[in-house]
Order: sequence, then structure tokens, then C-alpha cells
Amino acid sequence: MIEPVYSADAARYEKMQYRRAGKSGVQLPLLSLGLWQNFGSHTPFQHAKQLLHYAFDQGICHFDLANNYGPEYGAAEETFGRVMASSFKPYRDELFISSKAGYDMWPGPYGNWGSRKYLMASLDQSLRRMKLDYVDIFYSHRFDPNTPIEETMQALVDIVRQGKALYAGISRYPYEHADRAYRYLAAHDVPCLLLQDRYNILDRNIQERGVIDLTMDANAGLIVFSPLQQGLLTGRYLNGIPSDSRMARNQSLRQSTLTPELVAALRELNAMAERRGQTLAEMSLSWLMRDPRVSSVIVGASSVEQLQDNLKAMSNLDFSPEELAAIDRFSEPHWIRQYP
Repeated sequence: MIEPVYSADAARYEKMQYRRAGKSGVQLPLLSLGLWQNFGSHTPFQHAKQLLHYAFDQGICHFDLANNYGPEYGAAEETFGRVMASSFKPYRDELFISSKAGYDMWPGPYGNWGSRKYLMASLDQSLRRMKLDYVDIFYSHRFDPNTPIEETMQALVDIVRQGKALYAGISRYPYEHADRAYRYLAAHDVPCLLLQDRYNILDRNIQERGVIDLTMDANAGLIVFSPLQQGLLTGRYLNGIPSDSRMARNQSLRQSTLTPELVAALRELNAMAERRGQTLAEMSLSWLMRDPRVSSVIVGASSVEQLQDNLKAMSNLDFSPEELAAIDRFSEPHWIRQYP
């Protein structure tokens, strides 16, 4: 049977809210789709394609990738490349596509961290896998303590000037190094478009350390991942550890994390969400989206149904002062430091 040609929903941009990335001309969907774990070689291609099509039909035009997303390394980019070639190609100019390099990718001294050689080689490989001429933003995926930051940032500058990326970004940079990165990029006329980092109700490290304020002062945007803290904020762990969960497999979440204190906190947050007419996951996403400093929230949905639930969060972004104050009580508990 010949598969019908994909045609995007004509009303897609009426379904989504968009927010500017810093002081740039880029507007991002409030919800972006990350391809970290659910688009690799273990996921049937038709399933991945259906999810990507559904996301775009809802106005999600930003897809977040990295060289080592899979599993296996590179597999998510290969999957995206197949969808790009089969159905997304006519919509390339509507898509905002990212990639990153900074973590282990191939053997030897040039397949990790932040050297100029690694970043440039990695992006060339990513472009081939994704069947693209350029990405919209390319990130240094993490700060490299052993490579001069000037080398890493100059590689980003040159990548943009070569036309292989339209914008440069940094991911998971500590305050002092993010400050140096912002200054270097601005001085070389390639200002940082986005900082990407983990941020959610339970983990506010970047807020506590001043990284958010620094990012706003640099006129960059903030795009956040792990908004549901690897599933802790989905309600799955309110009554223990499900046998099919990441925590049961010690995958991304350690079982020792789920202390009685954390369970009590999650149940309290869940009760608040129910009073708002939301699930815990929806409220957690809404809490992030209601903050004008957040340009976009990256979710890692594994199914259309899960993405549908995530999208509901946009319909209720209003929080009372009392609700915000109650949620703020969870900003500095000891369990945050236990997260990987």
C-alpha cells in the first residue's frame, strides 16, 4: 500500500502560542519536542514519524536534537532525517531545528567535550544524518573545563559564519562560564540566542545560582528541559515505584531518590493540581510556561496521547499568588541535590 503524502494541518499555527527568544527575531512554540530518548533505533520508525507529524500539526515547529541522542548515538538524528526526507522537506523553512555536541560520541580524544575539532566534525555528521544544509541553532552541549572557552565559542562563531547554523547557543553552563560565553559571542557579533538547561518545580538550580538573571541580562532566551523531572512530576510515583518505570530500571532516576519526604511533597503538589483541574504534569508545565523568562519548554513525549496531555497545559497558565507561594515551598528541599 502506498502511504499518503503528508500534508500539514492548515490551522497548525492557530493552535500554538509563541514566545520570543530573548531580544532576537526568533519566536518559539511554548512547547517544543525533544528527541532525546524516544526516537532512536529502539523505536519503530512509523511511531516516531506519527509523533513528529502530530507535533507539527499542533504548531510545534521546534525540534530539539543532539549528536548522541538515541539510543544508539546518532539514531535520533537519523530518524529525523528520514522524516525530513519523506515529509518535512517542503516545510523546512517553517522548522526550527537544533543540534548539540559536547558529550561522548565517538572514541578517541576528538569525540567528546568542546574542542573546535570535535564541534565542527560533529555538526558535519549531524547535518548528514538529518539531511539538512544547516541547523537553526547549534549548541555547545556542556562547558569543557579543559578547553579554553575562547576556542569553544570561536568554533560556534565560525559555524554560524559558515552558514552551517543560523544561531549559537550554550547548554548547562555554570554561571561564571555562561557569563564569559555570552560576552565572547556578543563581542564577535554572534550573540547567544538561547541557554538550554534543566528547570522545573523541584529543581531550580539555575534560578538559585543566578543563571536565569544572567541570561536575561545578556538578552538571550531560556529554553528548559526535564520539566517533569524525569517523570517525578507526572504522578507516576505517588504510590511507589511502578515496575515499568525509569526508576524501577534505575534509568535516569535512582530508586533512593524516592524518599518518604519526596512522596509527601509530590502528593501535596498533586492535590494542588487537582484543585486547579489539572494533572500534576499539566500543572508542572503550566508553572514553567507562565514565566515570561522561559522562551520554550522541551518535552520528551513518547506517544501522541502523552503529547496531547502536555499541550493541555497551555490552556491554564494563571496561578494565584497563594498557589505560587505554596509551590515555592518546594524550591529548596534537600532531595534536589540527589538528582543525577
